Amino acid sequence: MPDTDIHAAGLVDLPLVRRLAEKGTLLDCELCYTGETVGPHGALLSSMLPQRSLHTLVGRVGRRPMLGQFRLKPNDHLAQMVYIAPRLESCVADTAWLHLIDAMAAEAGRRGMHMLTGEVDEDSPLFITLRTAGFAVYARQEIWERPAGMGLPKNVLTAPLAVETDDDTMDIQLLYSNIVPRLVQPIALPSRDSTGLVYRQHGRVKGYVAVSEGRCGTYLMPFLHPDIFSEAAAIIAGVLERVDRGGQQPVYVCVRRYQDWLEEPLTMLGFTSGRQQALMVRHIAAGVRRVNLAPIKQTLEAIPSVATPPTTHLNAQAPLVWEFEQTGEDYIAYGTSDY
Repeated sequence: MPDTDIHAAGLVDLPLVRRLAEKGTLLDCELCYTGETVGPHGALLSSMLPQRSLHTLVGRVGRRPMLGQFRLKPNDHLAQMVYIAPRLESCVADTAWLHLIDAMAAEAGRRGMHMLTGEVDEDSPLFITLRTAGFAVYARQEIWERPAGMGLPKNVLTAPLAVETDDDTMDIQLLYSNIVPRLVQPIALPSRDSTGLVYRQHGRVKGYVAVSEGRCGTYLMPFLHPDIFSEAAAIIAGVLERVDRGGQQPVYVCVRRYQDWLEEPLTMLGFTSGRQQALMVRHIAAGVRRVNLAPIKQTLEAIPSVATPPTTHLNAQAPLVWEFEQTGEDYIAYGTSDY
């Protein structure tokens, strides 16, 4: 077994982080498509500062240097893997990557997280490694891309949208529970840093789109009810009209398998299908279904002995004895019992 030394990154590890930053795999689509994750001002280096939700681990497994990063979502008890380096090749043994993933899971568990998640390409060697490390596929997704500089089609109208408010919370939760499978609901929530746009039909929330904007692009996560299939293109067009910034940035849409009917409206708006991914989850906390409590033995010395009951002259182990006296046709019973 190779020697393993994986620890939280500090300033002394900054040269190693810089060296591995361009050689890894991104596992967080939102950060991947909206921000510069691996640049000089990206998430990898900025996480070296204290008081951040991003946590970076570095070290060596044998002679191989390793780097991993995850971000915490404390309100959802989730830890989202962001980055693993170096990139795993199909011809290389994955032992070092398994050690790094286990270290990330242990660190997230120490910080109170219940699950560790990652979004990985289905054709990546890392997909098999995550399965070996105890991850399971909870959902399949496809990333659709609309390049910068493309205008909206003239034959597509835009639907009226409103920014979500606190009054919309219950309606959005109801929409979410009706669309997303129950197993996926705890991990498919949009980022709390995103902006929500709401579409109403007859006074009821029928569509919700989470918008995350960054300097590299805009990332959309739609939740549209199947009843408004005919309005789906207009709703997404309304979102593009709000966030497109004059067509200067590409726009990406994450379409999960349970909403694959959005492919036709996206194609109509000029989107093209891209990476096929799996949303993978590893449980790092187990629920206790039955609590086994050990008996507590405590000596009470300050309490006087219990008063002696009047029946203590009887043998405590004696069975119940009944004596019958016959008086004519009636029987009178005499006896004692063990109290």
